[in-house]
Amino acid sequence: MKRTLTFLLFVAVLYSWAQPNPQTKKLTNKFFPELDIEINTPAFQKKKGFTKYADLIGFLDSAVAHHPDLIQYSFIGSSQKGNRIPSVQITNSKSSKSKVKVWMQGGLHGDEPASTEGLLYLIDQLLEDPSKRVLLDDLVIRIIPMANIDGFEKQNRYAANGLDLNRDQTKLMAPESVFLKKAFHSFDPEVAVDFHEYRPFRRDFAKMSDWGVSSAFDVMFLYTGNLNVPKELRQLIEEDFVDPAKKAMKENQIRCSDYMSTRNHHGEIQFNVGAVSPRSSASSYALANCVSTLIEVRGVGIGRRSFKRRVFITSSVALSYLESSLKNADKVKSILGAFEQRAVDPVVIKSKREVSSTTIPMIDIGSNELIEMEIITRNALHSKPSLQRDRPKAYLILPTEKDAMEKLKILGLTIRELASEQSIEVEAFTVSKYKRERFPYEGIHPQNIETEQTTKQVSFPAGTYVVYLDQERSNLSVVVLEPEALSGFVHFEVIKTELARELPIYRYIKQENIQGLK
Repeated sequence: MKRTLTFLLFVAVLYSWAQPNPQTKKLTNKFFPELDIEINTPAFQKKKGFTKYADLIGFLDSAVAHHPDLIQYSFIGSSQKGNRIPSVQITNSKSSKSKVKVWMQGGLHGDEPASTEGLLYLIDQLLEDPSKRVLLDDLVIRIIPMANIDGFEKQNRYAANGLDLNRDQTKLMAPESVFLKKAFHSFDPEVAVDFHEYRPFRRDFAKMSDWGVSSAFDVMFLYTGNLNVPKELRQLIEEDFVDPAKKAMKENQIRCSDYMSTRNHHGEIQFNVGAVSPRSSASSYALANCVSTLIEVRGVGIGRRSFKRRVFITSSVALSYLESSLKNADKVKSILGAFEQRAVDPVVIKSKREVSSTTIPMIDIGSNELIEMEIITRNALHSKPSLQRDRPKAYLILPTEKDAMEKLKILGLTIRELASEQSIEVEAFTVSKYKRERFPYEGIHPQNIETEQTTKQVSFPAGTYVVYLDQERSNLSVVVLEPEALSGFVHFEVIKTELARELPIYRYIKQENIQGLK
């Protein structure tokens, strides 16, 4: 009975409209004490609340006025409520060296304030600290400090149309998602880091121990296990970027881990580790041939508790990634430049995570002590294919799917078209099983399908789209065009279908190029 009442009270506190702070001062002082440092960013010029959009613009204007040779900013588009989204570029314009391009973004979720404030603190350090300013001789840094302005102004996770922008990386239903993707691919970064905060008090945690538990990690690293990302790139991300950042955190007595989130699997609470889905940036950016990590700092739902600490951690991880970008510049360029050599790899449509048990530190709410808890993990970083196919030379898509092709262009893919009608031998898909989800997810009703494949001669009309896979971001085309892919255009209703229908997506499997393209 005590456990049940505790759980109900915990949930009531956590999810009531009033949103009382679930983190006690006692817990904060023991495990996440505030840092005695000076941070000259807008939120720390006020006693409560966080940086507002007007504060952000004022901060950037001041920075440009004082350091015009190091920082400039422009706007990549407007939010749904008409707020222009700033894109900041920082580099030493007097240096003519060949530079590594690094993309950093924060505030994609509007209730994660340390992500934005940490990037503003990073900007301040790069401009004012000579020991850090030297990085600007060899790096071009593009920063989107507040990606979801409308949500940030209300400290709400979602964009104005109710969509989660980090679940919109392939279906691209929010204007902000489109602007961000266009800016990202126009900049064409070699390294990308997406800063977030995570909720340390989860519903599932209330069921653990007698009085519930809380996450003990200051920061977690989410990076891709998607098997369409080449192994060399996945190793580069983990060994040359994530591991040094973890080491830097541990040297500062900051607890860190690979990112974990809970799920209920047949009544058992399991922990997902790592990322596979391209619907979020950790995998989406890596599939675009880029060193990519999503950083989760402990902070959602706890107000300004440990805020300096959270901002310091965000900026420190960012600095670590900048230092790793400089240190590994040649290795990064070499691995990213070898994408054409990997064009023979099979494409992986679905994969299974490795299931194992381990122990992690958690904070016991009742005793306010650190405990070791045994958990079951489903690890994407050690996954194996469950559905894969030989890599095609190209995909052919019928002219009826103009909307899907516009989204593919936004994702940075080059698309050709047939100049005239042609008969071409291809692999075709027919839907053999079909289920459209009854309840909506992020503005759509997902389509779950299975297909039967046949090889046949098809007469394609002029204007048929052709997407070759010998291009830099071809792995993004794989995860949106393979029909069964769980973040693909068919699943997300960008391409609608039904049972027994032949899909308008075809695989061209011969090695010679298709003739007659425009």
